[in-house]
Amino acid sequence: MRRNEFISVLGVSAATIFFAPFLAGCSKSSAGLGSGNPIDFTLHLTATANLALMNDGGSVVKNGVIVVRTSASSYVALAGTCTHQGGTLHYDSVVGRFVCSVHGANFSTSGSVLVGPATVALQKYNTTLTGTSLRVYS
Repeated sequence: MRRNEFISVLGVSAATIFFAPFLAGCSKSSAGLGSGNPIDFTLHLTATANLALMNDGGSVVKNGVIVVRTSASSYVALAGTCTHQGGTLHYDSVVGRFVCSVHGANFSTSGSVLVGPATVALQKYNTTLTGTSLRVYS
């Protein structure tokens, strides 16, 4: 290896070591993208905390997941934080969208971005209704 190649490699290596801790701070938030941990819980719809799910448009947040009743036997479960900067989501039953409380990003019931600034879809989870028990799982 020639001297100028060595100095070039040394400079790049030193810069990488110096700046590496700062690079993670520049990345976009991965909120709502799934942490790799599986989601698996059951909501008992007749429990006081879950009574909102007995009505169309009603929602409940549990374990970082927002669950919404979209019709008599249909439920949607999405990550409860915005993929833009981790803002809390709520469901607007009037327009049928998930809305971020921070910057106003809107998401469909499938999790896709309808209005930015978010550019990444929400993680969607499976739901299975058995009697009055709703299982939410990944």
